[in-house]
Amino acid sequence: MRVAVGLVHYPIQDRRKKIVATNVTNLDVHDIARASRTFGVERYFIIHPMHDQRAFVHRMLDHWRVGDGAQFNPMRKTALTMVDTAESLEAAIAEWDRQIVAAGGVVGDRPLVVSTHARALEGVPMVSFQEMRDRIQSEPETRLFLIFGTGFGLTEEFMRGCDLLLAPIRGAPPDDYRHLSVRSAVSIILDRLLGSW
Repeated sequence: MRVAVGLVHYPIQDRRKKIVATNVTNLDVHDIARASRTFGVERYFIIHPMHDQRAFVHRMLDHWRVGDGAQFNPMRKTALTMVDTAESLEAAIAEWDRQIVAAGGVVGDRPLVVSTHARALEGVPMVSFQEMRDRIQSEPETRLFLIFGTGFGLTEEFMRGCDLLLAPIRGAPPDDYRHLSVRSAVSIILDRLLGSW
């Protein structure tokens, strides 16, 4: 299964459940790109509707891909070659399609869009890590677009528009604490779904 990762910055909930757009952070771009490259993800999209935020990402990428940073740290350049920006999920899917065709590939069905969240959401079909891992291994022609949120998570409306919701990561605290950074969540989930264990 071909996999893309999307980090969504709008529509996002803040701590008061208000719908906001969050800022792109340098660490999220770099660390998620490195995790994605490590686990064989094909594309990593920073999804943000605001042009200035996407421009910020492109300036950063230019530094590490073609500027002084490319010579200073070639390993980082390698990871960042897979990063793109898009104004929406639909635009990201269209760009992924375009890149596949440009490389001589064939685009089949729309990718399976799977959202992640720290908690279950009533009415959204949920898939376990093992079930998703089995699908990845048994459906090589299918594409998976794995969606992560920022801030205090994706809105319910956004998640209801996805095909599936991946089961939440659960640790072992006595109070059921669940508030990982998105960078940590991406690494854990990619290892569970794509790791060679």
